[in-house]
Amino acid sequence: MLKKMGEAVARVARKVNETVESGSDTLELRLEGNFLHRLPNEVSTLQHLKAIDLSRNQFRDFPEQLTTLPALETINLEENDIVDVPVEKLAAMSALRRVNLRFNPLNAEVRAIAPPLIKFDMLVSPEGARPPPP
Repeated sequence: MLKKMGEAVARVARKVNETVESGSDTLELRLEGNFLHRLPNEVSTLQHLKAIDLSRNQFRDFPEQLTTLPALETINLEENDIVDVPVEKLAAMSALRRVNLRFNPLNAEVRAIAPPLIKFDMLVSPEGARPPPP
């Protein structure tokens, strides 16, 4: 398991570094299913990023560096272990259109305060829902 996690982190770091070094105006970063629990700091330099897929990883905390990306429209964090979400920071993101948090054990406070504050689609599962088996 540790070997897989190390390989996944190395793949992610390479992909992010390649994107940053090339000066690419990358619109989408797909890092789903990589056993990630945090993002490298370099992600915050991707100012033109429009979509990021972090589904099926091991995030326990919402990766807050995403809230600093001005062009970000879509965040997919489906099937992680996220309990709390920085709703106020997400609400301030003018380009954000969709956040997928299905199959995360979100706390009741997030479920209650998010709807009146946000201007984007926030996808969540019913409380206690489990993802379908692979």
